[in-house]
Amino acid sequence: MALEPIIAVCDACVLYPFHQRNILIQGSVDGLYDARWTDEIHDEWMRNLIVNVPTIPLERLQTTRRLMELALPEALVGDFHRHIDSVKLPDPHDRHVVAAAIEANASHILTWNLRDFPVNAIKKHGLVRATPDAFLANLYDQAPDLVVGSLANARRNLSKSGVSAQDFLTLLKAQKLTSLERRLGRHQSDM
Repeated sequence: MALEPIIAVCDACVLYPFHQRNILIQGSVDGLYDARWTDEIHDEWMRNLIVNVPTIPLERLQTTRRLMELALPEALVGDFHRHIDSVKLPDPHDRHVVAAAIEANASHILTWNLRDFPVNAIKKHGLVRATPDAFLANLYDQAPDLVVGSLANARRNLSKSGVSAQDFLTLLKAQKLTSLERRLGRHQSDM
């Protein structure tokens, strides 16, 4: 079963954690949805990661960014600044995310910061917000085999660390992807 294409802008907070970024990027590579981001979103997740984990070299994060852009060259949204003034949010610094979603004709914003994107403020732009957990669990409900296959690919990306299927499920839980993790329990042998 194929999924209806969903375009979703990934807020910086969902790209910040390594394992979550791996899962979301792999999901887009595998056609579960079409990920979008901006240079500003890249700068924000990288800047926050350096502040919180200063031992990570900037060059390593720049390499990660280049690999993301190579894997998903259509994901980078430009020419969105013209929409910023039409966006009203509690924190004006988040308007660029909604503006990018407008420019990309996205339907979703993936974020853990739901309060930063009030339903009524983004609905007028044809957008909904979702946590990565709710989003991925919903995709699983629509096409479980596709999601399980994509997650198996994401686990294979961790070949250097040799993460077992059970450890991968534990990683999902640690990334607050608990609804998804519960759904995957019966698919452990498929991952």
